[in-house]
Amino acid sequence: MKAHRNTIFLEDAEILDHQAFEGDQYILRVRAPQIAEHAEAGSFAHITCDPQRPMRRPISIMQVRPESGEVDFLFKAFGEGTALLAQRQVGETLSILGPIGKPFAVHPDRPRPLLIGGGVGMPPMVFVADTLRQHHPDFSPFMILGSEVPFPFNARPSEFMIPGMPAGVVATMPLMEDWRIPCRLASTQGYAGCFQGYVTDLARLWLDGLTAEQRQQVEIFACGPHPMLEAVARLAREYALPCQVSLEEFMACAVGGCAGCVVEVQTDKGPAMQRVCVDGPVFDAARVFS
Repeated sequence: MKAHRNTIFLEDAEILDHQAFEGDQYILRVRAPQIAEHAEAGSFAHITCDPQRPMRRPISIMQVRPESGEVDFLFKAFGEGTALLAQRQVGETLSILGPIGKPFAVHPDRPRPLLIGGGVGMPPMVFVADTLRQHHPDFSPFMILGSEVPFPFNARPSEFMIPGMPAGVVATMPLMEDWRIPCRLASTQGYAGCFQGYVTDLARLWLDGLTAEQRQQVEIFACGPHPMLEAVARLAREYALPCQVSLEEFMACAVGGCAGCVVEVQTDKGPAMQRVCVDGPVFDAARVFS
């Protein structure tokens, strides 16, 4: 815990905006200056959803604006706590602990990152993309987002032509288009302009459209449901690519004290149980999915 001392802050954050989308999805914007200043791509926050429910919920950070102290979260209401959070109104205050966790690491020798986000695993990929556009403008990222419920944004056709994409697969996240980052959407639900299949199927098409030299520049970053991350890890092994994954686990304290979120990780000294909250949530995929 000493390594995390003075890096996690407790803030009473004012709700600035709260938007609802289909599929019980919500985008929450709060003013939390210390979290906005110190968060990195892959960080999450532990939020008190309602004063009557003291148990906090871990929610990934999607975007920060340090200059204004704003932090954005995307979450899905699928339990009692997040259902209560969905009811909170603009002007109310949330108790938020963060930023927490080990972030994604960007490597200069891999300037063609592939970002894969599924469901509520999309926010960390947006944060990675924001980090790349601000601090690594010479990189050439490609983002794939997948969802089995309507996306929490109004998809629009992309102007970017991407080798390997099937005809008609043109839908993108508008924010990525504004940031000039190529992106495509995947779903099995038949949404217009989306790839009809899994994110890993679309990733394979993109990788196969690269030259051997270009593939050597790829590193995969992923966050999403456990089965999706397993499939991404298999894809990375098949193409001999480095891969970082952000795990989603139930958490009680989220600061390393309770050890309720441990997972088995292969280390240089053999298998070890590590805490997703502070030893992660970002791990080398090869060490988690062996």
